[in-house]
Amino acid sequence: MAQFTPQTPPRPAPVAEFLDADGNSVSLLDFGGKVVLLNIWATWCVPCVAEMPALDRLQGELGDEGLVVVAVSVDLQGAAVVQPFYQKLGIKNLGIYLDPKSEYTHLLGADAVPSTLLFSKGLFVGKLIGNAAWDSPEAIALMRYYLTAR
Repeated sequence: MAQFTPQTPPRPAPVAEFLDADGNSVSLLDFGGKVVLLNIWATWCVPCVAEMPALDRLQGELGDEGLVVVAVSVDLQGAAVVQPFYQKLGIKNLGIYLDPKSEYTHLLGADAVPSTLLFSKGLFVGKLIGNAAWDSPEAIALMRYYLTAR
């Protein structure tokens, strides 16, 4: 987690939308004030593929404590490639979210994959560019810090 960069001062989360697996519009407001770890990824991105199981385990570990891991795929083919990818890797705790035109991710300034942004109390509080061990004790401690600070 040494690569995690806090946003000082925190700034408001962008009011923009991405899609769920059914093509419905979703925004960070839909997560009801929870701590949101938003990961921008793609099925063709080798580092992304490596970190997806860890993100899935993190959601399983801290979901009941108020953390929501939102993995937003930038794959052009959308759910058609993400759903079989989730099945192949055994991803069971993460929802499917999509940004096939990368409009949302560009608005966030997350032009590299993977990029992970952390939101708490409706504010952007930090980011990590590149892959990470999201189920490590350090990552869990960092998430619990933000969960208890809300």
